[in-house]
Amino acid sequence: MRFPRDAYWMVFLATSVVTWISVPLWRRWCIRKGLVDEPGGRKDHGCVIPLAGGLAVLTGLAFVVLMGWLAIQFDVMEGTGRQLLAHGMGRRVVPLGAVLLGALGMLLLGVLDDSRELPAGAKFVGQLFIALLVATAGVRATLFVPSLVFSYAVTVLWILTITNAVNFLDNMNGLCAGLGLIAAAWFATTAIRHGQYLVALLALSIAGALAGFLPHNFPRARVFLGDGGSHLTGFLLAVLALLPNFYSMAHPVRWAVLEPLVVLLVPLTDLSQVVCTRIRAGRPVWIGDHNHLSHRLVRLGLNRTQAVVVLWLVAAGAGVITLW
Repeated sequence: MRFPRDAYWMVFLATSVVTWISVPLWRRWCIRKGLVDEPGGRKDHGCVIPLAGGLAVLTGLAFVVLMGWLAIQFDVMEGTGRQLLAHGMGRRVVPLGAVLLGALGMLLLGVLDDSRELPAGAKFVGQLFIALLVATAGVRATLFVPSLVFSYAVTVLWILTITNAVNFLDNMNGLCAGLGLIAAAWFATTAIRHGQYLVALLALSIAGALAGFLPHNFPRARVFLGDGGSHLTGFLLAVLALLPNFYSMAHPVRWAVLEPLVVLLVPLTDLSQVVCTRIRAGRPVWIGDHNHLSHRLVRLGLNRTQAVVVLWLVAAGAGVITLW
């Protein structure tokens, strides 16, 4: 049975619209609560910007997941689509629940960091706990190594790496959200090609949520993702790379498990070079600077919008490689 293709577009559009509508509501809430980014220091925006992006993205994602669950419970959907969705969600209720709980946890961790500036150690412990929760729920990588300890270790390392890579990369309007949208779209493409409809729906929900947020953040920012949004985006991308079966009997190509490295080429390259630069300079790796890929492109003569678009194009081009 094939999952109806129309449902994919409906999920993407519904998540986009709900997120787009929720941004102004969360923006006003953040202003009232003082959850804003003040200009100064390395932050060169000229006014106070609400950190509403992560809250809006999770709102869109949660809305679509809830609607899908309600559609199954009350027989709103009919035919093949309902049967497959009910079967898939029934089989993977624990992993999906852990992913959603982990997404909420990452958002709250980032929001706390936005509002109170958590110590790096406390933030790392929170990320580690969430990564272990997801791994315990069965969302794990194996890389063909028959060892449970190895599976836990590589899964936790992957989630921590991608979460922080995306968090580090959130330094220009539209950069983090745009790269997250592109990566989620490529993961959705892979899942659809392999018939993994549940993963595809989740990936398209994430892509849709980021698409709904992006007009509020690029090229002129009325809201930021904040640490809450960048933690959430990084975590969701890390999980999307773990959920699909890149290697299967229908697709018996072992190197295909490396596809996430290609899809996430820009965040991983940026993390690698900025960490190396900080270590060579004798600075803590978690202290920000202006040595990211985006900053380097600006120093080469591009403006900020052009730098962001160039990195978007690199990410989109890298994803094309996964089609082979």
